[in-house]
Amino acid sequence: MDITNRFKSWMESGTTTPLGTWLMSGAPATAEAMGYCGFDFLVVDMEHVPIEIADLAQLLRAIGCTPAEPVVRLAWNDRVLIKRAMDAGAQTLMLPFVQTAEEAREASASMRYPPDGARGVAAVHRASRFGRASDYFRRANGQAYTIVQLETPEAIERMPEIAAVDGVNALFVGPGDLSAAMGHIGDIGHAEVQALIAKAAKDCAAAGKPIGIVGPNPEMVRRFLGYGYSFAAMASDMAMMIGRGSEWLSQVKGAPEDAPVAPAAAY
Repeated sequence: MDITNRFKSWMESGTTTPLGTWLMSGAPATAEAMGYCGFDFLVVDMEHVPIEIADLAQLLRAIGCTPAEPVVRLAWNDRVLIKRAMDAGAQTLMLPFVQTAEEAREASASMRYPPDGARGVAAVHRASRFGRASDYFRRANGQAYTIVQLETPEAIERMPEIAAVDGVNALFVGPGDLSAAMGHIGDIGHAEVQALIAKAAKDCAAAGKPIGIVGPNPEMVRRFLGYGYSFAAMASDMAMMIGRGSEWLSQVKGAPEDAPVAPAAAY
């Protein structure tokens, strides 16, 4: 039974720039619908959304029906959380708030079986097709894709040493937390934030690793791709739903003067 990680294949081919979106609703039906929209990948957010392991399995099943590939962002760079997500079938994980090369090494090791890492072994789970994928243990390490998320100026300054860690496949800049750490919370468009985002793309290219990011709208995502980002997510299912709902409602009722702008969400 095939366990090939298509997201990993795309990134290693270098022939495409995968585009995705964030899943904030936690609903399998929404995940499945977004998977048919044309996005290459969908980020299942377990950090800021109350999604547990049982929910994750259902979301992975829903996405698995579609052409999109799942990327699972965990709540923390934690060995137990990583093991449970991977046993549930996740192959591409995004680990938040990685600050050092040592934390990056822990992420890589937690995602791989010995001798390459320290992932706990179980014979029957969803990832191994409940034990029916006879070559699972032989192939699992090679299909794991580790994305470490850099969310502070200090982490971006350490980009070269973090990117050099064996088993770190890609890096990802979190612009929401980065802007907050720089004293510009909620303003990822600030010139200082944008300059550091652009620097991160340049430094990662020099290190020979792909780098991703998320933006709140098409204009910002195009700007990030212009900086040299290898893959990007655009907004979220909730942001798109709220934005379109507010837009259509205002066309019928008229927008009140104090109407809030639909949130882009914090990543």
